[in-house]
Amino acid sequence: MKKKLKNIKLDNKYIKIRGAKMHNLKNISIDIPKNKLIVLTGLSGSGKSSLAFDTLYAEGQRRYIESLSSYARQFLGKLNKPKVDKIIGISPAIAIEQKVNNSNPRSTVGTSSEIYDYLKLLFARIGKTYSPISGNEVKKDNTENVLKVIKKFDEKDKFLILSKKESNSKKNEKEELLILQKQGFARIQVEGEIKRIDDLMDTPKEFNLVVDRSIFKKDTDYMNRISDSIELAFYEGKGEIIIENLTQNKKYCFNNKFEKDGMKFVEPSEHLFSFNNPIGACSDCGGYGDIIGIDPELVIPNTGLSIYENAIAPWRGQKLKKYNNDLINSSSLFNFPIHKPYFKLEKEQKKVLWEGNSHFKGINHFFNKLEAKSYKIQNRVMLSRYRGKTKCKLCDGNRLKTEASYVKINNKSITDLVEMPINELFIFMNSLKLNNYEKKLACRITKELISRISFICNVGLGYLTINRRSSTLSGGETQRINLANSLGSSLVNSLYVLDEPSIGLHPKDTEKLIKILIDLRNVGNTVLVVEHDEDIIKSADQIIDIGPEAGSYGGNVVAQGTLKEILKSSSITSQYLNNKESIKVPVKRRFSEGKIIIEGVRENNLKNINVKFPLNNLVAVTGVSGSGKTTLVKKVLYPALLNEKGIFKYKPGQFDRIIGDLEKIHEIEYIDQNPIGLSSRSNPVTYLKIYDDIRNLFASQKLSKLNNYKAKHFSFNVDGGRCDNCKGEGTVKIEMQFMADVNLICEDCNGKRFKKELLRVKFQEKNIDDILKMTVNQSIAFFSKHNEHKIVKKLQPLFDVGMSYVQLGQSSSTLSGGEAQRIKLATFLLKGSNKNNTLFIFDEPTTGLHFHDIKKLIKSFDSLIENGHSIIVVEHNVDLIKSADHIIDLGFQGGENGGNIVFTGTPEKLSDDKNSFLSKFLKPKISS
Repeated sequence: MKKKLKNIKLDNKYIKIRGAKMHNLKNISIDIPKNKLIVLTGLSGSGKSSLAFDTLYAEGQRRYIESLSSYARQFLGKLNKPKVDKIIGISPAIAIEQKVNNSNPRSTVGTSSEIYDYLKLLFARIGKTYSPISGNEVKKDNTENVLKVIKKFDEKDKFLILSKKESNSKKNEKEELLILQKQGFARIQVEGEIKRIDDLMDTPKEFNLVVDRSIFKKDTDYMNRISDSIELAFYEGKGEIIIENLTQNKKYCFNNKFEKDGMKFVEPSEHLFSFNNPIGACSDCGGYGDIIGIDPELVIPNTGLSIYENAIAPWRGQKLKKYNNDLINSSSLFNFPIHKPYFKLEKEQKKVLWEGNSHFKGINHFFNKLEAKSYKIQNRVMLSRYRGKTKCKLCDGNRLKTEASYVKINNKSITDLVEMPINELFIFMNSLKLNNYEKKLACRITKELISRISFICNVGLGYLTINRRSSTLSGGETQRINLANSLGSSLVNSLYVLDEPSIGLHPKDTEKLIKILIDLRNVGNTVLVVEHDEDIIKSADQIIDIGPEAGSYGGNVVAQGTLKEILKSSSITSQYLNNKESIKVPVKRRFSEGKIIIEGVRENNLKNINVKFPLNNLVAVTGVSGSGKTTLVKKVLYPALLNEKGIFKYKPGQFDRIIGDLEKIHEIEYIDQNPIGLSSRSNPVTYLKIYDDIRNLFASQKLSKLNNYKAKHFSFNVDGGRCDNCKGEGTVKIEMQFMADVNLICEDCNGKRFKKELLRVKFQEKNIDDILKMTVNQSIAFFSKHNEHKIVKKLQPLFDVGMSYVQLGQSSSTLSGGEAQRIKLATFLLKGSNKNNTLFIFDEPTTGLHFHDIKKLIKSFDSLIENGHSIIVVEHNVDLIKSADHIIDLGFQGGENGGNIVFTGTPEKLSDDKNSFLSKFLKPKISS
């Protein structure tokens, strides 16, 4: 055993991979240096993710699980070993992948970043409860508190220890006193006078039981006796006792219940501040922050109108107009501005409008009146028209019970803190004033909180609030929260594997990201980044270029080394970095008279802006993360255009009106990164309807005609030709008790998805399974050779958008968001020559794309515009922005400091505009 150990060379400087064969990797061997920032780059589909995630990270996870006990492993399931001969020197691995936004309505920025977990702990540990009536602190007294007061008495002071009592009416007049006498008590205090129980004929309604009469002296045994008396007094008085110093004529009241001003309070605990726990969750909304009620957005659909202009929708009719007139007529009595647009009203003015006052009953009163008479059909119809999700009135959208807001630290409750922008919360945490005892209790919590909050601010998300729903975040914001989360864990000697962290980032924010990645490396971690961003590639200690191309033409290490060494190689990446290849700036910008103008946009943080979108152009909407790009395009423009076309699928955000050449647009398509199909049987050729032609081709073969096989027999969605065991899936799911379900290759069809007799049908020596396993590139060559031009024509758009490496039958569930988006683009390229002018809206179409792929994407966009269509892209990639005809730049910052138009015009003009953050990044690209 000792001899064997001597022969193994352990090198702590490298992670050594030997014989990696996952997916399209060509049996590659590579040494990756530890404690460095390494960028894996190459064309989309070249094998970067296969090496980083499916090989390195997967093996790190598998080894971790294997190291656990058999008991722990049963809950985690078994991870398959990646296709690799061996990996030596791998560190514990952490992956930060591209995750789709969390749709859980309970998930917030605070919960996903773990900041809220620490805030809950902080308030549970050092939070002080204050009475909402008097504003005084609510305290729970104990024996020690009482003894502290008694110890301050003078020697030989006479004092009483009394318990507050109330007579129990169920007992007879003398019985209660007799019970007290039997317990050993001899006296009670009635209206300030001490009386013997023997002398009383009946029990008074209220009295104080004399538990002890004493003369104070400083003695240990004496204090022990007094301590026992205090505990007995608390028991007899059900938590309330009185210490009366007869010598000094002073009274001291104590209560060991958590009460003040006649109110009972809940003692602070972690659960009181959790909206996922019934102890803390608001009883009305259940911790969601909203309920089904009267939706203000439906009641006042156009906030640009004033009360005088009939902003309140239900009061516009002939019968109900009297309510609006009453408000107008009485407005002078309480100085209400009836000519001011609703969105410009102050918070108090809006409150009066809804809740009313002595002169005006309010909108809520109107709807409560309808509710009271809901037996009338017309009232029920009216109520249903204005019902929707609305902010919970009880908790005001804070999700917690009112009791949680009584607990404060430095005069701020947890509900105050969750509504603060994170950069303000950072200032608050750093200026906390605590006494020594509180500092000891909260030292570790505050340290963790400040650390995590600073990471969120460092990744440029300081404008977010803790209470912001995760589902409302952009992809880039979600990605950076995941990154900040991992950084906050402060691990060292680990392997961080990041999947394109620059997604959704403005070039300005990419600079911050690079600094964070370098800091992560400097504390002793290996940082492996799958990335296409030029600035991140140039900041790496080492670059690994996978290629030379994509799919079956990729999977090799083309180049490895420093930036200087990579630039000397002949890879496609180096050609773009050397400027031997480049995405050319258009010689001439397109100009069009056609336009769409949307006015008074004020949804979320947009500041009542007017925006013009030229038609038959490539329009780029840019700006820092959180500046309002997605809100403008996805939440306002897209649904507003649909409404204009009579499609009421989504409710648009707040705006005044949409005008322009609307008749020039016949269709509107929003192309995001959602999967192209929910079924595991969905794939690129079924989505593009190419598979119908392939099935018809196989159904026309001689063997098919002899056996009466129709096109339906070659479908894996219906019975007939598909495998009966796996139902066309190719795999069979085995449900494991106490373990993760396992997918095994179907034994009947060996993963080929069809019955054996169907697989005998061949076209040019290829059966249906062989065709589905071909890449787009291979299939175009194959069908071209055999004159199937109809199929080739339909496959060509997939090649044009850079999807040549994808297998025809590849499950849509295995495609990335960027790949799904490009397949959708290919469908429109197929029908792009139709006469219906379409407005295409793309959400970051360059996601996951190499320079070479972006070049193809721009060519595809040009093809659509040449056919009379219009394109709007929400984008950060400078290469695509410089190719746009018109730029709409939002900013200046994110959140409340965003939502303004910084610039509109051509890229050339923007490059000279000093107000825009984008100009310094765009200028070198334009001038080159």
